[in-house]
Parts: sequence; structure tokens; C-alpha cells
Amino acid sequence: MEYSVVVHKAEEGGYWLEAPALEGCFTQGETLKELMKNAREAIILYLEGLKELGKKIPKDENITVEKVRVAI
Repeated sequence: MEYSVVVHKAEEGGYWLEAPALEGCFTQGETLKELMKNAREAIILYLEGLKELGKKIPKDENITVEKVRVAI
């Protein structure tokens, strides 16, 4: 399985990410490598928790992040 994630640079340093298809699934890391390792672990734990509760495993929504140019 694959899930889209949105990576954010943390103000205090490092990074954090969210998996939009998995409501409430967030993690952080000091480096991008650590962040992605933590993301895999967080997603696995999230999905295992849903499975244990007998809840449906959500599909990835194929989210695309785009930039929008604006002028003010």
C-alpha cells in the first residue's frame, strides 16, 4: 500500500508530515530521512489500530499538491 503525505518544514527545525487520507496521522523528524522512516512506522501503527478495531482501511485519495501564483 502507498499513501500520499504532505511534508512541512517545522518552525523550530526539522520536519513534520501528515497523511491526508488517514485523519489524525502525523509524525515528525529532524531530517527528511528520519521523517520518512517515522512516517512508515506511523502509518503502519495507524492501519494496525484500525484493523484491530474492525474499521475499514481507507484508500489513498491520490492527493496532488500544486502551487498557485497570486499577486497582491
